[in-house]
Amino acid sequence: MIRCIIIEDQPPAQRVLQKYIGEMKSLELKATFADALKAMDYLKTEEVDLIFLDIHLPKISGMDFLRALNKKPHVILTTAFSEYALESYEYHVMDYLLKPFSFERFVMAVSKIPMPNLQRSSGENDVEKKTVSEVIFIKSGYEHLKIAVADIFYIQSEADYTEIYTAKKKHLTSHSLRYWLQTLPLDQFAQVHKSFIVNTRQIVKVSGKRIIFDKETYVPIGRAFKEEFVEKYLK
Repeated sequence: MIRCIIIEDQPPAQRVLQKYIGEMKSLELKATFADALKAMDYLKTEEVDLIFLDIHLPKISGMDFLRALNKKPHVILTTAFSEYALESYEYHVMDYLLKPFSFERFVMAVSKIPMPNLQRSSGENDVEKKTVSEVIFIKSGYEHLKIAVADIFYIQSEADYTEIYTAKKKHLTSHSLRYWLQTLPLDQFAQVHKSFIVNTRQIVKVSGKRIIFDKETYVPIGRAFKEEFVEKYLK
């Protein structure tokens, strides 16, 4: 799961973020802070993957907090002021949410955050590993569709976008193939061609240079990827 904290001094805004986070299985809220200095102390001993950060805070501003961070987790800014948007991207902020923002807009921002490596530590148990990346959200028009990761057959790159294929239909997304490699669990998904990522748990058989999912669904194996794929998944 994506471990996150909230840095927000307004209780109503805190409650909105806590509610939205609670509705997403991919997020785990670790703590909420009303000022950035307390969050800095927390981050000295704890690791997080994502910070929801307000800009106008007591003691030090959200921008000053960003400048002071040595090790920067992913950051999504939450603010009522748009004038900091350009400056914020100098600090590699993932998204900029203008208050008040909808749950759909929140999901869109969170979908940009790559899932952390499943092998975060040797002490994690199997229950947590199964929880990671059970679903993904993709934008379709003005909606965000939830797709079960287990249902994916393969993902194909097409120019500046990718298509996710399941048994029932395909979904067009604006994310790159690299994004999905960083987001999906590495023990389940493998790149087998410059244009294809496959769900190894959906493979029915491998025949020659083809990976076959059912009678009508297959993808090619690229020469540059075949040796690694065979070594890792077919032995």
